[in-house]
Amino acid sequence: MSVLAVKALNQSYGGSHTLWDVDLTVRPGSRTCLMGRNGMGKTTLLKCIMGLLPASSGEIAFDGANLSKLPAERRARLGIGYVPQGREIFSHLTVEENLRIGLGIRRNGTRVIPPLVYELFPVLKKMLRRRGGDLSGGQQQQLAIGRALVLEPSLLILDEPTEGIQPNIVHEIGDVILRLNREAGVTVLLVEQKLPFARRVASEFCILEKGRGVAAGPIDALTDDIVRAHLSV
Repeated sequence: MSVLAVKALNQSYGGSHTLWDVDLTVRPGSRTCLMGRNGMGKTTLLKCIMGLLPASSGEIAFDGANLSKLPAERRARLGIGYVPQGREIFSHLTVEENLRIGLGIRRNGTRVIPPLVYELFPVLKKMLRRRGGDLSGGQQQQLAIGRALVLEPSLLILDEPTEGIQPNIVHEIGDVILRLNREAGVTVLLVEQKLPFARRVASEFCILEKGRGVAAGPIDALTDDIVRAHLSV
């Protein structure tokens, strides 16, 4: 059984074949870490899942529903929260305005920001009137995650959530991911380059190399040999 199932996915961009017959299974309640060196297709795969890039062939299913023909907004409405690489918050909008953007595509139509967002990230409640562009990098990342959680997703996808973030915020983000998974039952798929963070947070891993899946399994099976072969630079 899977929450997310990607089968034989191919993607081409600008005449370059970027994903080659990629398979990915994300089990309910898991925390799957998508890994690989830079430029191996990780972000491309996430964008295909979210409908931000077209797949050339293959299948993407979420809770048994075929996503292939659905636009990005419809995919989010099904219960997929997405935190893109680089955060992509609206710098000229306030924290509250950034959070409210997600309310329009909630499944139940509620127009109230879930209290859990402020419980997980108290700093956001203190800075509701501050513009997103005035926040620190770590605060912006918390805002980006909070914006995705406004949807109350059953699957949360994060693309390098620790990139450029100070260590104390990195640890907090790890705590939030684990809490969402263990207490709220949110399934997690994340791209992560930091090996210690991945080992701490993930329950499973999948490695891409040159757009192909080359290794996968429980995080305890991520051996030093696999790291040297596919992750070391």
